[in-house]
Amino acid sequence: MTGTSSSIHLYLPEPRGFCAGVRRAIAIVEQALQQYGAPIYVRHEIVHNKHVIQSLKAKGAVFVEDLSAVPEGSVTIFSAHGVGQNVIAEAHTRHLQIIDATCPLVEKVHQQIIKYAAAQMSIIVIGKSSHPEIIGTIGQIQGYQDLHIINSLHDAETISVKHKNNIGFVTQTTLSVDDTQAIVDVLKSRFPNIHGLQKKDICYATTNRQKAIKAIAAQSECVLILGSQNSSNSKQLRDTALKNGAKLAFLIDDAGEISWDSLQGIQHIGISAGASAPEYLVDELIKTFQQRYDKINIHHVTVVKENVNFKI
Repeated sequence: MTGTSSSIHLYLPEPRGFCAGVRRAIAIVEQALQQYGAPIYVRHEIVHNKHVIQSLKAKGAVFVEDLSAVPEGSVTIFSAHGVGQNVIAEAHTRHLQIIDATCPLVEKVHQQIIKYAAAQMSIIVIGKSSHPEIIGTIGQIQGYQDLHIINSLHDAETISVKHKNNIGFVTQTTLSVDDTQAIVDVLKSRFPNIHGLQKKDICYATTNRQKAIKAIAAQSECVLILGSQNSSNSKQLRDTALKNGAKLAFLIDDAGEISWDSLQGIQHIGISAGASAPEYLVDELIKTFQQRYDKINIHHVTVVKENVNFKI
């Protein structure tokens, strides 16, 4: 079947797809299944991707949102997003065999917020209060009174804290790099002595994938981001494309979700994948275009070469 044009240009930025934390988390589930056998219970989706979850379910992983759904004594894995101390305590009470797949970069944020609390600082958390990563982060200091969650410039401009000269901030790792930096800049202008990690909490993978999207957005009439709707980092890639020159941008789980009517007359398309989306989805998407168009011109745009790996 031929599309609206016999020729189309596809722009593939690198890096894209799985990050080191996601690869590690998935490998932990797969190795646990091999070692202990099915079922293995996983609290929350190990990573936010429909295809990954379906694949692990087929191998014997059981995903639950509450530990009450896990039989006492069972092998239980905590997702890459991390959990609060109350969840860990509940798991111990129920004699669960815990395997922690929390991303090491999220763990770094956990360690930092614990240090802030120990120093009795006012703590600002930049992120979405309903996201599991933020729930796990603030859950490291359950009941701490001087803690504030913000997620906008307005929040940063109006927030009131107890200790103006003794403040620490952390951020969710999967936010927009540019938007978060703007919030941090406001906080630093209001509170010059504010403390943060030497490097921004936004993880390397989020930063690199957003940079890669910026490199192709202006020349892409449309950008297709492979990722699930509950994937924060994937949503940020779509938004980054729109903010940096793409006329259209869609977040899709796979090639089956393409709105071909929306691509009528478009000849330049960017394709990327969120940090929790497997690369085979990109391959399948390219094959789908090859079936619809007479000629496919593929342009690889490499921004950063990643060589990060986390030990299991």
